[in-house]
Amino acid sequence: MSDNERPIAVFDLDGTLADTAPDLIAALNAVLTEEDVPPLGVAEARDLIGAGARSLIQRGLQVAGHATIDDARLERMFRSFLAHYGEHLNDHTTLFPGVTESLDRFADAGWILAVCTNKYENHSLQLLDLLGIADRFTAICGRDTFPYFKPDPRHLTLTIERAGGSPRQAIMVGDSQTDIKTARAAGIPVVAVPFGYSDIPVAELAPDRLINHFDDLWTAAVEITGYGQKQPKTTLS
Repeated sequence: MSDNERPIAVFDLDGTLADTAPDLIAALNAVLTEEDVPPLGVAEARDLIGAGARSLIQRGLQVAGHATIDDARLERMFRSFLAHYGEHLNDHTTLFPGVTESLDRFADAGWILAVCTNKYENHSLQLLDLLGIADRFTAICGRDTFPYFKPDPRHLTLTIERAGGSPRQAIMVGDSQTDIKTARAAGIPVVAVPFGYSDIPVAELAPDRLINHFDDLWTAAVEITGYGQKQPKTTLS
């Protein structure tokens, strides 16, 4: 089977593959503290994640009661955030249960795997490497990989192209309204997980499938695409 005949699964990163909230919020609180703004609790800030670093900072300031911010101050905080986060990518970040086994199952069945995230590419590559799963993906594309980023559908379709797949044989796996909008705009089926970072429950956003654990992703993908009706070489225990 050639690459353009193989199905492809494209994953979001933050809130989908990994629980990155503790380290992202620590970086946010570091820059808030630098600006004499009180830090936020993890529960308070968790659903602010998902639209990129600048949006996280703006949302964090709004929650802290600072509704407006000038461009120069935002840029200064953004650069500080990137520097802090880059030094603490994996202090407390963990893969969600079942991720590694699920990725292996898809790979064994011949699927192409890729990542399409609004995290910057260098941070994405470094973090996935630290988590021990970078080598499972044919392409890892971040916010700055292309001139477009989610929810622009070209971020997703260009990721698929870079990985050697076809949008006609693809699914997207994500945790937020941004992921669902991106997939919908690209005409690609989307599977959502409810344990990530979304200010709107993803069940209300009508994904093609909603799974509560990565153990359920294989069945959802087969139901959507029809690929892999035969069991892969290895199965989850």
